[in-house]
Amino acid sequence: MKSKTKSDLTTTSDCRLPTSDCRLSTVDFRLKTLLDEKVELFNTVKFIENDPISIPHRFSLKEDREMSGFLTAIIAWGNRKSIITSANKMVEAMDGKPFDFVKDFSEKDLISSKKFVHRTCNAFDFEYFLYSLKNIYQSHGGLENVFNTGYKLHGDMKNAIIYFRSVFLELPYLPRTSRHISNPEQNSAAKRINMFLRWMVRNDNKGVDFGIWNQIPASALYCPLDVHSGNVSRNLGILKRKQNDWKAVEELTSKLRKFDPNDPVKYDFALFGMGVNL
Repeated sequence: MKSKTKSDLTTTSDCRLPTSDCRLSTVDFRLKTLLDEKVELFNTVKFIENDPISIPHRFSLKEDREMSGFLTAIIAWGNRKSIITSANKMVEAMDGKPFDFVKDFSEKDLISSKKFVHRTCNAFDFEYFLYSLKNIYQSHGGLENVFNTGYKLHGDMKNAIIYFRSVFLELPYLPRTSRHISNPEQNSAAKRINMFLRWMVRNDNKGVDFGIWNQIPASALYCPLDVHSGNVSRNLGILKRKQNDWKAVEELTSKLRKFDPNDPVKYDFALFGMGVNL
């Protein structure tokens, strides 16, 4: 087998960069450089206006950001404009005060919630989301505490998501509603939940992600994966698996952790931006 030459591999002995960068192959180092440049380009406040994250950015109260962010993320499929339009309708149905509305949610509020529909997510699903969130904040200490508990119990975010799903669905639910809450245990990519976690956990002071949860490290997050980011990743050679499933999420995130072990999910900005601008 041909041994690696100096041109094939950048090593710590001939590199003045951080050690982690010096252990990358030349190809990977170039990929990391490209992706870092794209992160800087897209991870700016200009990104917010036309992205679903603009919905929780309307609020200053932590719980409002959590609830509006979660509900927005859960319906985040389709084009961004329609997602934002539907998320705005959800906020309107909650009288513009998500936390206050959810904590007091009861049957008298069902008329308001029946106004909502987004693609396959209908009013019955939305009503369950509201009842479940009310239960989570009343009985489980809130969304942050549920994910923190799952992470502390299992030590990884895949199982934290599975734990969260079990809590979210502990009230009686329609089978159709459960399909909106992805399950990595069944090999789902869980793109929307991973995106929500990125919003809540990452704190890089760029003004896009909130970083209001500090018990889960950014290093533990998994990269949100959909058709667009998957195609970009395959074109770049950082993802081999053809299906956009949890195995692909693990493969992609493992590669991104080599580029930045402390904050691999920052590259979601690069993959998304490159996909939109193809």
